[in-house]
Amino acid sequence: MDLFFRSWNALQNAVKSLEGGQWAAPSGCAGWLVQDLVFHLVIDAQDILITLATPSEAEPTHTAAQYWELSNDLPTGAEPESLFTRRAAVSYGTPAGLVHHFDDLAQAAGRAAALADPAARVETRDYVLTVADYFETYVVEATLHHLDLVLHLSGVDGPDADCLAATRRTVETALGSPLPSSLDDRSALLVATGRRAATDEEKAALGALAEKLPIVLG
Repeated sequence: MDLFFRSWNALQNAVKSLEGGQWAAPSGCAGWLVQDLVFHLVIDAQDILITLATPSEAEPTHTAAQYWELSNDLPTGAEPESLFTRRAAVSYGTPAGLVHHFDDLAQAAGRAAALADPAARVETRDYVLTVADYFETYVVEATLHHLDLVLHLSGVDGPDADCLAATRRTVETALGSPLPSSLDDRSALLVATGRRAATDEEKAALGALAEKLPIVLG
């Protein structure tokens, strides 16, 4: 739970620090500007609130490690959900309205998380998870999208180091293999998830593992 709060708070602070033209800069998500990504974060905050308000008495069906659906197909930005996100982000007119909406929901999600019992069970995507496992998945979600937010920006703080390390462990579990120690956590995540191409040196370090990359955690 501590890592969730660190990842979620760091992401909120990064959004609050955005200025002017940074909103129209490309993000690490294919086809999305920074403003489009922030609207997606609005949906993430709503998801947290909805999930915490959907308790379950059933036994857990998934752990945090089992939550992710893996794919090798990178998004293009032309998917219906992506197009909706772009239209919705533009509809705010100015970044100020989008910031206000995200900040309200993100703070509410954080308060709800602080009140939640980590051992309780919730339902999402037809899965049942403990609250603790659910928030472990959100460390990954928040950290990867924080990387997306700052990928082409300067002067905006990136994700917490411990959250990067935890997200790397999740990606390595999904791959069934550790990523080379020569890649720092940020580089390992960007390359493994297709957010940037590997350099020749990184390809050499990856060896046969490069054939499994990139992976998309959905």
